[in-house]
Amino acid sequence: MSEPSGMPAGSPPAAHRRRRSVRRALVAVIGTLGLAAAAATAATLPANASAPTPPSGWTQVFLDDFNGPAGTGVNTSNWLYDTGTSYPGGAANWGTGEVESMTSSTSNVALDGNGNLLITPRRDASGHWTSGRIETTRTDFQPPAGGKLRVQARIQMPNVTGAAAKGYWPAFWMLGSPFRGNYQNWPGVGELDIMENVQGLNTDWATMHCGTNPGGPCNETSGIGNSTSCAGTTCQAGFHTYAMEWDRSTSPEEIRFYLDGVNFHTVKANQVDATTWANATDHGYFVILNVAMGGGFPGAFGGGPDSGTEPGHPMTVDYVQVLQSSGSGGGTTPPPSGNRDAYGPIQAESYDSQSGVIPESTTDSGGGQDIGSLAGGDWALYKGVNFGSTAATQFYARVASGAASGASGLVEVRLDSRSNAPIGSFALANTGGWQSWRTVPANISSVTGTHDVYLTFTSGQPADFVNVNWFDFGH
Repeated sequence: MSEPSGMPAGSPPAAHRRRRSVRRALVAVIGTLGLAAAAATAATLPANASAPTPPSGWTQVFLDDFNGPAGTGVNTSNWLYDTGTSYPGGAANWGTGEVESMTSSTSNVALDGNGNLLITPRRDASGHWTSGRIETTRTDFQPPAGGKLRVQARIQMPNVTGAAAKGYWPAFWMLGSPFRGNYQNWPGVGELDIMENVQGLNTDWATMHCGTNPGGPCNETSGIGNSTSCAGTTCQAGFHTYAMEWDRSTSPEEIRFYLDGVNFHTVKANQVDATTWANATDHGYFVILNVAMGGGFPGAFGGGPDSGTEPGHPMTVDYVQVLQSSGSGGGTTPPPSGNRDAYGPIQAESYDSQSGVIPESTTDSGGGQDIGSLAGGDWALYKGVNFGSTAATQFYARVASGAASGASGLVEVRLDSRSNAPIGSFALANTGGWQSWRTVPANISSVTGTHDVYLTFTSGQPADFVNVNWFDFGH
């Protein structure tokens, strides 16, 4: 958790066309209410959404859903508390200049009774700050040879902005296992910052730290980083899913960072020398959750906490999940360039362009958004989907339908052009409601390489017939 570089990236609004049904008209009117309405809608989503079911080809190797009575601490089989202002014998102020003292008190780290973890910074009458920092007992999180590791969490950042947020520094990140017990070998052993945020900005930073400090092949202390903005609701106003995929099935090996299913930053092994990469990746990692106050990163954006900073705003964590995908044995063929993994869940609302599509809140497991109001002739485009060198032959989509009796249609996959013939499809009618979800498989023609993927929707009736939450592919 150091000082990542990168500038916030904006998210262009989606263009909506005229609706063709009463349901479409209602959703479109809601969509015109803007960000404030979106934030209010997000606040109604279930905070205690269950972690998503692993997609085909993935195995869950760790999960904490933070279920338990309100006011209790974390499960110490899963987590260790870091306390004080440093590791034993480690750098002062956790090596970052932050000013709080970490505690194991439930005033700083506690379950809320609704399936969430709260890490809450507090200030006492003397002006001293306390907060919480926990790390997994396990230090063995890494992908198998030729496989992948995905580490993700659904988090609402402290809901505080402006002057009241000065000094806040929430983070979800990982450190290389050799750091535990040594505390002097950073950044060579590697650090993966999946989510960092400062000063209540609507910005998610992701960074890899490695090499030597200062400078070195990884530009320390900044690291190799990038940033993006939370869309729909701000990072502070609602839950978002922050994820890292470490992929040993590609050559060069790469580590990808995602916000709500969209890959916005990738670090490849050939960006640094082989020794630097090996030192940072030839071992497992452990996961850390914390809210720091002050330090170098907030300092770069206006400074640490002062008398105007409001204590008591927690980082709220719905779940932390670690998934693993077995490899095919080496990944020696360099894949074409691309920024979406065909074999991990692609969130439907992360489209690059669309026609007739409206994102809306979902109550499906994991929360977030689906795309709705889908009828014949509608489509959504997802650029740069990487299928690798082993052919995909299956398509899976998470869908729901409240279509009227007799209304149905096809969910189709086309590659590179909407005018190309579908490589596969499945038919769908009413599933029991617009939020009654099921995962539907379909066979597809064999696909390798990197392609732009179109989801197209065909129906003999003009009515809406499907919602889509996510989709992926399988072998």
